[in-house]
Parts: sequence; C-alpha cells; structure tokens
Amino acid sequence: MKKHLLLFFALITFAFAKAQNYKTVTYFANDTLKLEMDVFVPKGKSKEKLPLVVHVHGGGFSGGERSSDRDFTKKAAEQGFVAANITYTLYMKGKSFSCDGKLPEKIKAIQIAANQLQQAVIYFLKNESTYNIDPAKVFISGSSAGAETVLHAAFLDSKMMSMYSESLPANFKYAGVISGAGAIMDLNLITPKNLVPVLFFHGSCDTIVPYATAAHHYCPPNSPGWLMLFGSYSIYNHIIGLKGNTKLVTYCGGGHEYSAELFHNDPLQIIDFMKGALKNEKQQSHTIVATGKECQKYAEYEFCK
Repeated sequence: MKKHLLLFFALITFAFAKAQNYKTVTYFANDTLKLEMDVFVPKGKSKEKLPLVVHVHGGGFSGGERSSDRDFTKKAAEQGFVAANITYTLYMKGKSFSCDGKLPEKIKAIQIAANQLQQAVIYFLKNESTYNIDPAKVFISGSSAGAETVLHAAFLDSKMMSMYSESLPANFKYAGVISGAGAIMDLNLITPKNLVPVLFFHGSCDTIVPYATAAHHYCPPNSPGWLMLFGSYSIYNHIIGLKGNTKLVTYCGGGHEYSAELFHNDPLQIIDFMKGALKNEKQQSHTIVATGKECQKYAEYEFCK
C-alpha cells in the first residue's frame, strides 16, 4: 500500500511539473550557497536567437518565492521568450526593512540581490547556445523588492557593486527593464550612456516604496533605517528628460498592492513593451488607471483628481 501511495504522489509531481512546462536549474553555487531558477522555454525550434527575460520576485528581501509570478514567465515563453524566475538570498529575513532597521543592511540586501540576478544572467550568457539566446536581447523584471533589484542591477556600476568573481561582459547592456513598484537610490545613476527602455507601474499612494521621491516607508529623517528613494514617477520623468524610451502606468489611489499588477493581470502589456523595445520603437507614454481609491495619508497627484 505504501509503495502504491509513493508511486501515486511521484506521478502527480511529475505530471504537475510537466504541466508547468519549466525546468529547474542551479544558476550559481559555491561552498555555502546554491541558487536555483525555473526556466520556461518556447515550444518548437526557432531559427532566430531568442530574447530572454529574468524575473525577480518581491517580498521585502525577507520573504516571497520564485513561484509567485510564474504566470508571467509562462506567458512570456508562449510569446517567444526564454523566461526565468530566480531564487535569491533573502538577506533581510529576521531583520527589519522598515524605519527601525539599519541603513547599511538595507543597501546590502539590494546589492546581494542585484549581484545574484547578474549571476543568473551570466549563467544564460555562458549557456547561450543551449537556450538559443541572443545576448543583445536580455530583459530583467521584478516587483517591489524585485523591482528595486532590477533597477539597481541595470544602472548601478557593476564593477563597484561586484561581489562575485564572474562579471558581465564590459560591453553588456540590458535590452530593457520592467519595474513594478520599484525605486532607485540615486537618479544620477541613470545616464544617457547606460539608458535602456523601462516600463514602470506603481500605485500613486504607495506608502512602502514611494511612487515619486520620498524616504523608504516615508521614514522620518532621524530613523536608523532612513533611505531616500526615487520611485517610478521620478525615474520616468528623468528618463523622459534624457529622451529615453519609457512607459508608466499609474494606479491612482492605489497602494503597494499594485506592485505585481501587470505581471498577474496584464502580462501581454509587458510583453508588447519588450517586443517594441526589440524593434527600437520610440515608447513614451503615461497611462492613468482609476482604482476608485483615495490616498489616506499623502496628497494625491493632480492628474489623479
């Protein structure tokens, strides 16, 4: 009886994995660390090299799972992308990432995640022929903490932030970035030289990751965890000023609950943006979405009224 049950559960597990149509691989390992990711590959063979999108889940660098946004990566694979959801070190687990936390710890959490994301990209570049990937067509995406990760991975000096022996090629540049309720520590990190297409979506009343420019969690300046952040609206306007390609979707009155909105409910909008970026289409737009909610604590933006 026990053997029959074990066989039954094994078959169920196999059928589930096959239905999900992904393969779990180890993208980085050393003496103390093993990091995995789930990789979706388009069905059928393509004569042309494929674009890649590597996704980072949210969770405040203390929680979350790579399985949370698999619907997006599965849809991306259906649309011709190799797509992966990565696991990364949750450095803030058991620590505070809010106002009572420690600023150096917050910065280190972002640095670790961004470095590990880059190791996942390096894995794909080293296995370019296996996955039939075009190194010039690599996108990174994330929500919340994942969005902070991808923004810093794209725009922070990779040599300065490097934590591992292997680095991205000196001339490497991402094809684009997808940021759901993300922010960056310094707008000056984004320059005409490193500019890439970016799609943002964010709730205008987010009290965790600021929609515009404010302290993380809106912490008072005397907090040990005080960290100024430039959110989606500020980065969008900065990129517009640099005449770059960017789109912003604003959920008026929405909070941090919209951090994965497009990944879960409109992945085709993201995929269309990535396809446009691959065609070098000029993309500059700001879409206003009414949520029926109002800001309870902070002033609403004029375009939301």
